[in-house]
Amino acid sequence: MSYEFDFKAAQAYDAFFEKGGARHRLDLEIKLISSLISPIPGKRLLDIGCGTGLSLEPFVDLGMNLTGVDPSAYMLDKAAERLGHRVDLHRGTAEDLPFDDNSFDTALLFFSLEFSNRPAKAIEEACRVAREQVVIGVHNRYAPQNMARRLKGFFFPDMYSHAHFFSVWELKIMMNSILGKVPVKWRTTVQFPFLSGSLISKLESLRFIQWSYWGSFIGMRIKPVPKFRTRPLVLKTRNHKINEPAAGLALGFRIKE
Repeated sequence: MSYEFDFKAAQAYDAFFEKGGARHRLDLEIKLISSLISPIPGKRLLDIGCGTGLSLEPFVDLGMNLTGVDPSAYMLDKAAERLGHRVDLHRGTAEDLPFDDNSFDTALLFFSLEFSNRPAKAIEEACRVAREQVVIGVHNRYAPQNMARRLKGFFFPDMYSHAHFFSVWELKIMMNSILGKVPVKWRTTVQFPFLSGSLISKLESLRFIQWSYWGSFIGMRIKPVPKFRTRPLVLKTRNHKINEPAAGLALGFRIKE
């Protein structure tokens, strides 16, 4: 069962991201996630743990078919206020999604896997309903900023007190145990969490910067089914003479003299 945000937590969630520094970090995180998803008009995207709709909002005007699911009725109310009828919203948990197999092209877990008591089951469900890819965005447990958050949570409980932070290695091990050797691509962002501005945004966009293991936010893309290259088989045939008698018939009969 996932952690469910109550009314007070739902109100605090949006208020937290309205701050200047938090908004700058959120923009960097959504930019990384968007680059991993590669939005295409008409594609079906499911946001698992959509919360108040902050992670879906950037995709609304891109022509995608958007669906959100969240266990908290309070979060869904906020999402409906923000997104209106442009997104199909459902109540449900990441561990037991109310959708058929392959219902979507992409499944997104953005700041939601941390709040699942069974993250492996949540990933299994995401892979079940996603036809093409699963994209995950989580807090990096080894980033200095997140270490400070975890320490602070011991003394001043907040929403992060209920979160389990992940590392790149931990996610990879989990993927291999669930899916085997599947294609995985990852990057990180928010390398400089206490700085902002256009120059910092440009630095954060550099690929060699995003290959760091210490960024505050990890973005990972998984292909649920491995892709194999195939080659046509060569069929070998034997040509038989039309008038050549079958071997069995030739040996089975003898002409009387």
